Amino acid sequence: MSRHYEVVFLVHPDQSEQVPAMIERYKSLIEGGNGTIHRLEDWGRRQLAYPIQNLVKAHYVLLNIEVDQAVLSELVESFRFNDAVLRHLVVKRDGPDTEQSLIMKSKDEKGDKPERSERRRRDDDEGDAAPAATDTDGDNAEAA
Repeated sequence: MSRHYEVVFLVHPDQSEQVPAMIERYKSLIEGGNGTIHRLEDWGRRQLAYPIQNLVKAHYVLLNIEVDQAVLSELVESFRFNDAVLRHLVVKRDGPDTEQSLIMKSKDEKGDKPERSERRRRDDDEGDAAPAATDTDGDNAEAA
């Protein structure tokens, strides 16, 4: 009997380039077991709420799937044996979730804004262009 699940797994940030291959492997495992993927979202690298193995960032992936217990067990086992997967969470759902998650919606809304590091870099560049401060107290004045 197939049930609906929401699966989130966190991948080591050094393995981010491996994520598309991992997603394909998990997709083939799910679809090979007559399962259905209702939603697949790659959230990218995000800040962790607390350090895991001295890491402060991880690559997040969300799956909403409909599978039977045997396929789910195989999927969870593959998460456990993959050293690149730092954490995984499986939550049973009442039905399929197909609409975009809140994380992706907020990412789309912020898409036109530069990232914080880019804003900081831009602000630093503007600060460099400002005229140098003048010496008003005369401490550094050269003797005549």
